[in-house]
Amino acid sequence: MTTMRYAVRALALSLSLTAAGALCVVGAAAPAHATASDPVGGQQLAAPGVIVNLEPGVPPPPAMPGASFLLADLDTGQILVARAPHSRHLPASTLKTLTALTLIPLLDANAKIMVRPEDVRVEGSHLGILPGTAYRVDTLLQGMLMASGNDAAYALARGNHSMAVTLKAMNATAADLNAFDTVAKDPSGLDKAGQTSSAYDLALIARTAMKLPDFRQYVIKKQTSVPGGRSADGKLKPDFKITSHNKLLYNYQGAIGIKSGYTIAARQTYIGAATRGGKTYLVTQMYSPNGSWRPHAALLDWAFAHGESVTPIGELVKPGKATPPKPSAQTGGRPQPPPGTSLGDSTLLAAAGGGRLSARWASAGSLCRA
Repeated sequence: MTTMRYAVRALALSLSLTAAGALCVVGAAAPAHATASDPVGGQQLAAPGVIVNLEPGVPPPPAMPGASFLLADLDTGQILVARAPHSRHLPASTLKTLTALTLIPLLDANAKIMVRPEDVRVEGSHLGILPGTAYRVDTLLQGMLMASGNDAAYALARGNHSMAVTLKAMNATAADLNAFDTVAKDPSGLDKAGQTSSAYDLALIARTAMKLPDFRQYVIKKQTSVPGGRSADGKLKPDFKITSHNKLLYNYQGAIGIKSGYTIAARQTYIGAATRGGKTYLVTQMYSPNGSWRPHAALLDWAFAHGESVTPIGELVKPGKATPPKPSAQTGGRPQPPPGTSLGDSTLLAAAGGGRLSARWASAGSLCRA
């Protein structure tokens, strides 16, 4: 019932946005030289509201319920539309994409890791691995990405020497990718003080991870089996099946991944991708009240229908290309809900493209309205 209520509100809001023009439609002027204060990926990414360069005859993108989101061409890295892409939020289990990206090149997929009791005592979602049983690295990676197993994430992190070593490597990977909004404090994505990411960074991380064949194989799979083992009471447990938590895989033609996430504090977070007609688009979303796959599907539909007619608003930069921006209100160190919103119904309204237009963008001849 709750999902339906949000869906109805999102539809009504989408119609009102179209009617009221509550989009930040910025003219495609030639970009100025980047400075240390510019956001990574382009100056337009600092604009308020929904940022998109609409050509005549192209309809606005559908409303997205999250505080921040981003849609990009996975192959070219060109960003088509976004809202608050560098706003920092808790990533929840979408951070597991960074864990996998970091560990896949470091660990032998055929090697085995012995699970310890501390691995399975972790909070949140579990794969169901058994302490005292050794599992292959690829099984743990599959379970971490498909079933969002926090126990698998902990076992993998410890299998890479230690939790501390793995977190250091994860943060080094993020820095190499220019994912400067990302700070990893837990390999499973469980909420930790100081842990952040952004819609932009999740897109950087996912785009790079999708270049790894093993990663692609893990996130596209809908179902697989996990070997059993002997439980603490000595009983032999049989093999069991797991299914992907990514609902887009079951409901959207061409879906190829990637990862969903949720905690009470982070709310719904998401990374998804789909391929149709030789084009692949990537969508990321953070701090959303809505866990449905439908808003992501609607945005992907818009991309496949109009993506090639939209002038990009920025780019997913290549590793080693960008300069860290100076700290700002949007890129500060703490996870942030959208300004002026609460955790009630107003979150959905304010997160769908509202916000006042700054004088700088208004004087630049944009068509931003709120």
